[in-house]
Amino acid sequence: QVQLVESGGGLVQAGGSLRLSCAASGRIFSINAMGWYRQAPGKQRELVATITSSGSTNYALSVKGRFTISRDNAKNTVYLQMNSLEPEDTAVYYCYADKVDVTGETRYLIVWGQGTLVTVSS
Repeated sequence: QVQLVESGGGLVQAGGSLRLSCAASGRIFSINAMGWYRQAPGKQRELVATITSSGSTNYALSVKGRFTISRDNAKNTVYLQMNSLEPEDTAVYYCYADKVDVTGETRYLIVWGQGTLVTVSS
């Protein structure tokens, strides 16, 4: 079984910074892409950033230049450094991992974390 556990959310003032972490646990031997989505109240879930196993990254236009995604493949962990936060960044942030290969199990096409709340006050 594979689980993603997020941490690092919280309350911060506009202009501040937060760092989210998401660690995958289980008998994992490879993960394709990892990344973050977010969902604000009353809105659809949207992509924030992704990173492949080789380190290629992709960002939503709204966060480009402010957020940085990184990954530690040895720890099966993905990070999201969020700087210059704005009230519009307030949302529940969900991490995901896709094409997760686990010893003795069928590949997991996608796994989601439970979400961590980020609140940015003005």
